Amino acid sequence: IPAIHQKLEADGTEKVEGSMTQKLENVLNRASNTADTLFQEVLGRKDKADSTRNALNVLQRFKFLFNLPLNIERNIQKGDYDVVINDYEKAKSLFGKTEVQVFKKYYAEVETRIEALRELLLDKLLETPSTLHDQKRYIRYLSDLHAPGDPAWQCIGAQHQWILQLMHNCKESYVKEQKGKDMFFPMLDLDSDVRPSPIGHLSQTASLKRGSSFQSGRDDAWRYKAPQQVVFVEKLTKLVVSQLPNFWKLWISYVNGSLFSETAEKSGQMERSKKNARQRQNDFKKMIQEVMHSLVKLIRGALLPFSLREGESRQYGGWEMKSELSGQWLTHVIQTVRLSSESLTALEIPNDMLQIIQDLILDLRVRCIIVTLQHTAEDIKRLAEKEDWVVDNEGLTSLPSQFEQCIIRSLQSLKTVLDCKPGEASVFQQQKTQEDVCRLSIGIMQVFIDCLEQLSTKPDGDIDTAHLSVDVSSPDLFGSIHEDASLSSEQRLLIALSNCRYLERHTFLNIAEHFEKHGFQGVEKITQVS
Repeated sequence: IPAIHQKLEADGTEKVEGSMTQKLENVLNRASNTADTLFQEVLGRKDKADSTRNALNVLQRFKFLFNLPLNIERNIQKGDYDVVINDYEKAKSLFGKTEVQVFKKYYAEVETRIEALRELLLDKLLETPSTLHDQKRYIRYLSDLHAPGDPAWQCIGAQHQWILQLMHNCKESYVKEQKGKDMFFPMLDLDSDVRPSPIGHLSQTASLKRGSSFQSGRDDAWRYKAPQQVVFVEKLTKLVVSQLPNFWKLWISYVNGSLFSETAEKSGQMERSKKNARQRQNDFKKMIQEVMHSLVKLIRGALLPFSLREGESRQYGGWEMKSELSGQWLTHVIQTVRLSSESLTALEIPNDMLQIIQDLILDLRVRCIIVTLQHTAEDIKRLAEKEDWVVDNEGLTSLPSQFEQCIIRSLQSLKTVLDCKPGEASVFQQQKTQEDVCRLSIGIMQVFIDCLEQLSTKPDGDIDTAHLSVDVSSPDLFGSIHEDASLSSEQRLLIALSNCRYLERHTFLNIAEHFEKHGFQGVEKITQVS
């Protein structure tokens, strides 16, 4: 072509004006413009179709990321947290470090929704009441979502506060019930807030076989007969026994790392959690001790208010003490607290944390003995009213026998209190208790002797029927006395002396044997003084 061009330029003819290639160029340009005009619209549509096709390919290829924010919201509403976590982990591995702006924008949306999910799960974790299963589930979710802080420890703290609040709410509801402020409103039903754990249920079932006070099918009339403090102690101990097992198991799971999934184990989060747990052992021990102290002080406030320190009565007491509980009700309470202690011991809680409950049981046992002996003295004081002056063949009335039977019944009622359960100390280990029991036992003897003396010196004017003068030296003295006969002062004095002689030679010795049989200390002194 260059050669032809040069030839044409050299041999220019009249037929060709100017350069021949210039004309050809112009023709080609016009053809190109005409073609562009004809096919511009078609080519534009083609470019647009290619662009759309490429966009659709991108959307198809990365639709997982673009749909993820909406899918996360839907799955959260359905409670499919496992699906959300799996999708999040996948998106994080694919787009967590992307530099593409559109991907960064959508991934930021994903992170926003995951942060909202973390807050939602933490709120659910700290909700009360909740089951141990749910607590473990939410902790695992938060762990897999790499939530900041230590959700497991936060849950333990929330459960601790909730148990304490339940205990104080229980006390307040029964105190108000006792005072009659809410007599027209139903008592706070703490059962709706109490979710017994399987271990707690088993413990209570085992206790039922031993005669547990947790019996659920018992006649409701019992609660109307029992003093409010007794019903309160039953409710309080049942609450603690049902709640503490889950609390303890949550801590054990936290310590051994079983709260976390395999994902957390691979990321090293489990090891960090175990390290945190070791550092927080003392804090958890204080939590358990606070629950035990609250339990014991609330019971003391209801039954032994004098044992509380100054300033504690308002927080743990508030009961109206019109009269002290009888030995029978105190025995019932001791049985209730003992069963609670057995259930807590079964959780393998260290003994030093439960020692405060043993101290409470010992104080209740001592108090029960003191109150029972005091009430026995009052019962014996009323024996004088039962003297019928009917003399048997041995020259005795029924009074010495009634006196002995009263003592025996009293000691028999104390048998379960005097017996030591595993881990319990003897009620007579303290010198002061020995002295108090000895003094009260001597007092009981003295009351009966005073009773005899009162009967023997009863003025004749107190006798409604006519006075009969009888010769006390008559061998037919007792034979002449009948149930409806009136007695002279000489006769009553002689009968009293006969009763005293029998007391000295038989009754007091029998009673001393019963005292020794039940482990009383200072029996020789009691017998000697009597």
